[in-house]
Amino acid sequence: MRQRRAKLVRLRDAGRDPFRMTRFDRTHLAREIREAFDSLEGDQVRVAGRLVAQRRHGKAAFADLQDLSGTIQLLFRVDQLGEERYGDLRDLDDGDIVGVEGKVCRTRTQEITIAVTNFALLAKALRPPPEKWHGLRDVEIRYRQRYLDLIANDDSRRIFIVRSRVIGSLRRFLEEQSFLEVETPMMQPLHGGALARPFVTHHNALDIDLYLRIAPELYLKRLIVGGLEKVYEIGRVFRNEGISTRHNPEFTMLEAYQAYADYRTIMELIESMVARAAADSLGSTRLDRDGCEIELSPPWRRVSLYTAIEEKLGVTPERLETADSAREVCSELGLPAGPEILLSTMIDNIFGRFVQPTLIEPTFVTDYPTAVSPLAKARADNPKLAERFEPFVAGLELGNAFSELNDPEEQRGRFEQQARARAAGDQDAHPMDDDYVLALEYGMPPTGGLGLGVERLVMALTGAPSIRDVILFPQMRPQTE
Repeated sequence: MRQRRAKLVRLRDAGRDPFRMTRFDRTHLAREIREAFDSLEGDQVRVAGRLVAQRRHGKAAFADLQDLSGTIQLLFRVDQLGEERYGDLRDLDDGDIVGVEGKVCRTRTQEITIAVTNFALLAKALRPPPEKWHGLRDVEIRYRQRYLDLIANDDSRRIFIVRSRVIGSLRRFLEEQSFLEVETPMMQPLHGGALARPFVTHHNALDIDLYLRIAPELYLKRLIVGGLEKVYEIGRVFRNEGISTRHNPEFTMLEAYQAYADYRTIMELIESMVARAAADSLGSTRLDRDGCEIELSPPWRRVSLYTAIEEKLGVTPERLETADSAREVCSELGLPAGPEILLSTMIDNIFGRFVQPTLIEPTFVTDYPTAVSPLAKARADNPKLAERFEPFVAGLELGNAFSELNDPEEQRGRFEQQARARAAGDQDAHPMDDDYVLALEYGMPPTGGLGLGVERLVMALTGAPSIRDVILFPQMRPQTE
């Protein structure tokens, strides 16, 4: 670092401060030159990016230039640049940002190269970049200093480019289906739309507490009441919960609602939308996971929650009807079975431990208990089950969807039931929302809705093992001295 700062002082003393440069007009990216070499050979081009891997060989020097699209080799020759200009290479270090002009050619080893005729130092790197050839492996540094991760790790850049393309694809797909993109409040007087704990903030002017939204659901369904028949929102939601490889307290959710539709309609929407997102971001609807090929094209498998458990474990639905019998099952399976554990939690633990990891092929798991689905419409033939499903790909739960409950009286009763659970100590239970019930009293048409975790979808498409790998700046525990 002392050497780099000394070079900066020398440059400034010579009137060549690199930080004074304001622009550099590029003609091409590295990948464009490689892909169009036959038509560009011999042409003069201008590229810019980060200098990496310099190699000096007497009167010639090689380096790689890295931009967003990839890398391309540079060739500096004294007979082309002249002694004085060639000598200026001593001011360059790996990590510096440079602009280069030169001719496209191939070296004797057939490497596509730019033979440099002129170059400019656009920004001096005062710290050396991570060692390129081994990459940046320290996950703490990768997550805390994402800029270093993006410099050093090609796979990280690829994942975040895929993420951006996935979000763009989701928007295009829904717009083609005539959905209207809307924005709803991130700070809400009452949190709702999911079973989760919120973050609390305070509005000084109004002197009231507000909640960072855990979901935009109840506001989006108010818009359905208002006659906006197809709406969606892609935005951040916040849940004051634990951090794990699949959970971050701040994440991106796609929620969409369609009037005159049910959960079967939404299944068809999701399987088509995810397949499209894969094709747009990866170029294929096929994924390869540990030698297992996953095809995302519709139709996806449909299986009920209880059938999936019975197929995997031989546990019949009757054994999961009461808390006492479910405790016996959990004890047999080595899962927590204390008297304080709710029936729904035990079923979820059984499914999550033994069934979910096996759902590699795209699967819709249906028929969740109505008791844990306070916003979903109950099945007409079995009110204990909701018209609800969750999509799974590569062992990952991607989201939640259902036929929306639009009966205001039943919705009030569900909220009251949740309020009692909350008073009994269930901090994740849904609070009473009188204004939402009021909206339903004006009439909401039959509606199907979905919530899709963008990070989970990107994890499934890229094979990323942790949600932190697909969030540019994940929440981290503060560093200690």
